[in-house]
Amino acid sequence: MSRIHSSGTKPEIRLRRALWHLGFRYRVNDPRLPGKPDIVFGRYRTVVFVHGCFWHGHQGCSLYTVPKTNVEFWVSKVERNKVRDSAVWRRLEALGWKVVVVWECQLKKAVFEETVLRVKDEIVSGGKEYRERIALARQLREKSRKEQAERKARNKYFSQEIKAKYSR
Repeated sequence: MSRIHSSGTKPEIRLRRALWHLGFRYRVNDPRLPGKPDIVFGRYRTVVFVHGCFWHGHQGCSLYTVPKTNVEFWVSKVERNKVRDSAVWRRLEALGWKVVVVWECQLKKAVFEETVLRVKDEIVSGGKEYRERIALARQLREKSRKEQAERKARNKYFSQEIKAKYSR
């Protein structure tokens, strides 16, 4: 297991290369985010995890089979990975990031183009959602500022009225 690396895997590099050729720019394994996502698209507020089918327990996939020896260890290891993955996804989503998961088997030649197009669409939609959230927050801030200015003007008017009434 010492030869297993968590970043720079062939499927990950293959996906990154395809996305780069589509014009996307990204960061790799950004330590500022929970779980150090494999690919981070800051402009689109989207992260991509490229999961190995074996290590993350891709159900229904031919690449995920439990080894015959030390079954209990492997089952618990894959379960821990799944629990950790879902906790990281929840934390990222709570921070406003869109999470995209790509499985190793989805990067095989037969379905590679389809997977890249799906990821591209998810990235673009994540950016659109992010821009909409930013615009909504901007509108709410502007509305709040207007209400605050109106309250201030009303308070000033009432304080002048009260002063004028009681100064006689």
